[in-house]
Amino acid sequence: MQKKVFQLLAENTSGVLSRISGLFSRRGYNIESITAGVTADPRFSRITIVTSGDDQVLEQIEKQVAKLVDIRDIKELRPEESVYRELALIKVRARASERQGVISLAGIFRANIIDVGPESLIVEMTGDQTKIDAFISLLEGYEILELARTGIAGLSRGTDNITYIEE
Repeated sequence: MQKKVFQLLAENTSGVLSRISGLFSRRGYNIESITAGVTADPRFSRITIVTSGDDQVLEQIEKQVAKLVDIRDIKELRPEESVYRELALIKVRARASERQGVISLAGIFRANIIDVGPESLIVEMTGDQTKIDAFISLLEGYEILELARTGIAGLSRGTDNITYIEE
């Protein structure tokens, strides 16, 4: 099993995510993460999907998604040719005596403390998945109360692989 990241350029219409997830569901493919947002052109959304499978399954996923009516472009974002980022919000139980340890750890990872309560704080962190996983594993001595991760968003490096849609 290998993991691939696909970037889709889709028409910004209602139901497009439903049609994509329905295709994955009908075929028994797994979506590890999916992010979507409008592009600089409000007619289109950029969708990043992380999925896994063998070579044949991944090839079928790419072909089947490309056939969907709302999809204008699909490309694989290879790690060596792309930039990936993920956002994580992590609520950690930390009483006043424990806060400095979490704050120090967050500083090392260039994360931000965005909320402090009497018994907890919330850390906001962006980075690649391995950085976020490493930070979470170092929080082992603390109780993670809640965790929200966005899944990755990505773009290819440089200007060679840009899709222009004329209409």
